[in-house]
Amino acid sequence: MDAWIVADTAADAIPLIAVDRESFPAIATALGAEAQRWCEANAFAGELGRFLALPSADGAAHAVLAGCDRRDAVFALASLPQRLPPGRYALDARGLALDAGDAALGWALGAYQFTRYKKPSRPPAQLVVDAASAARMEPIAQAIFQVRDLINTPTEDMGPAELAGSLRALAERHGADYREWVGDELLASNFPTIHAVGRASHRAPRLAELTHGPADAPHLVLVGKGVCFDTGGLDIKPADGMRWMKKDMGGAAHAIGLAGVVLAAKLPVRLTVLIPAVENAIAGNAYRPGEIVKTRAGHTVEIDNTDAEGRLVLCDALAYAAEQKPDLILDFATLTGAARIALGPELPALFANRDEVAGGLLEAAQATRDPLWRLPLWRPYLAMLDSHVADLANSGASRHAGAITAALYLERFVPESQAWAHLDVYSWNDSDKPGHPRGGEAQGLRAYFEFLRRRYARA
Repeated sequence: MDAWIVADTAADAIPLIAVDRESFPAIATALGAEAQRWCEANAFAGELGRFLALPSADGAAHAVLAGCDRRDAVFALASLPQRLPPGRYALDARGLALDAGDAALGWALGAYQFTRYKKPSRPPAQLVVDAASAARMEPIAQAIFQVRDLINTPTEDMGPAELAGSLRALAERHGADYREWVGDELLASNFPTIHAVGRASHRAPRLAELTHGPADAPHLVLVGKGVCFDTGGLDIKPADGMRWMKKDMGGAAHAIGLAGVVLAAKLPVRLTVLIPAVENAIAGNAYRPGEIVKTRAGHTVEIDNTDAEGRLVLCDALAYAAEQKPDLILDFATLTGAARIALGPELPALFANRDEVAGGLLEAAQATRDPLWRLPLWRPYLAMLDSHVADLANSGASRHAGAITAALYLERFVPESQAWAHLDVYSWNDSDKPGHPRGGEAQGLRAYFEFLRRRYARA
């Protein structure tokens, strides 16, 4: 990984001294009078986001003071890889005591650049880390990089076949079983809603499946919404609503990224990953408002709005997952704008039909500082999806509680006896922030892996 240099010693690296306003006076005093005068001359007092090189006699930097927020363990230094002069740096014991693994992860996430179509303007500064810290954090960093890369890639290069190909490549790396249903095979195998959403595209819809692990292990199923582009269908989105819809496969990217970490960690589970991959396009055979589709679960669904397509591709996948009676089903989806209106872009909305699952995920989110926020499955709101001609509608007239009604729709396809959680993710950074570059983003992935590690590592 370009952001890291794994080494047994940091002897040839520039010392990086982490400070904040509170700790700065004592640290500056310990550095000596000359360093204090240099800080005063540059009006540096440990401010968040600022850094100051301490020059040696020949003018070269012999150390760097870096202002950080010690409470933000992972992203405390995440702005530095793209701002420090290229070179090798190492955390110095004279500064704040930051966790080496957290610092390494944040450094890597701050160094990330999407380079498939544009050369980077400069190489990132590198952090020297020990092998143990690198081994602990590299799988997570690589998974987040993959999520970002998948989301950032435009649909022309990340259509249903290419998205499924990412899952196939993961299966090949880990010796897992892989299969997919493509085009009319979906109808023959009873995945009608996936087919209905994707049939108007010139690129065939599909359902991709990875399976790995012994049959007698606890069975974990990950499901990810893979709408590679969403025009809204015949209920077409306006231009500003369609501009970034390459990211509508962000749920699938999360499921693939998390699966990679689970497989790398060799968690003792039987893992299944399901990616319904489609493009919600417009053509003469596009599905229409008012149509009624009979789903895999046997429920009939009236199409109230063709732009509520994510829940349609997910419902067949969830029904198929539930047929296997796994220990746990986790789904990820860029499902609703309502979740963003309620919680903003940085807080994914968590829904779960088991308090112990929700509680475990929230505890892991707090431990990893990877935020999640639980919203209720308020079942009286299911009446908003009533249909007078079908078992339910995929959307309704009310604009109230859109994230909740979408989650309630999904819950109809999960038996009460089945533990399940749904995460409504934005999967995107609207602007650059330290460790969170503009573009595709993994949200909740670190929390979810920590939850799974705690749940299954001692199984």
